[in-house]
Amino acid sequence: MNQHPTALDRWRGLFPTPKPVLAMLHLGGDGPVEKVARARAEASILADGGVDAVIVENYFGDSDDVRRALEAVCADAPTTVIGLNVLRDHELAFALAEEFPVGFVQLDSVAGHLEPADDDEYAARLAERRSSSRALVLGGVRFKYQPVRSGRTEAEDLALGAQRSDAIVVTGDGTGMETAVSKIERFRAALPSGFPLVVGAGVTDANAAEQLRSADGAIVGSFLKDTYRDTGVVDAAHVARLMDAVAAVRSAR
Repeated sequence: MNQHPTALDRWRGLFPTPKPVLAMLHLGGDGPVEKVARARAEASILADGGVDAVIVENYFGDSDDVRRALEAVCADAPTTVIGLNVLRDHELAFALAEEFPVGFVQLDSVAGHLEPADDDEYAARLAERRSSSRALVLGGVRFKYQPVRSGRTEAEDLALGAQRSDAIVVTGDGTGMETAVSKIERFRAALPSGFPLVVGAGVTDANAAEQLRSADGAIVGSFLKDTYRDTGVVDAAHVARLMDAVAAVRSAR
């Protein structure tokens, strides 16, 4: 009898290499043309540097910029795993994930951010979108900048988050800020055994071993930039430093 694939099966199907690095494309640049050009150049640097996926996000752009960047990056790098985060519009994220070869959608929060009266409707809509999408969902709980309005405990929201996603993303308090190891370990202990856990902020070459000890992967943006800030441009030397550190983590498993 065939069994349904577990979240870990789905994760390993998309990311066969242990401890994958998912690198951000923040869509910086002045105007649509420059944003696309930068996204293409940065995606090329990241792919050449060995990252396991790139995430197109409208951090500095809008929904039109996301579409244009997806068109360009998917055409340029057909073998690269593409992720997508459309901030404040998960409906559009799922729509674009059907239109383009998107491997996963990142949602900043899948549990804990809504009042109980609004949560049931949100959960139903999300379940409907997931059931009709081939893309995995990487969902945040107690995510940076997100409110906590559920009235539930962290563990209760994590249990719901695991039902609503294929991997949980954990962060500290802000972009580029290191995620407390105690929080990573707390999330790992609360989640079902083997459920994928991704560190979503603050991973560097110096802390990769510690940050990834209890996690299955990392989303990295700021460290890969020339300025180590989200406003910078992806730098090949920074990519190499991070991937060397992650390679050491992988070889030590």
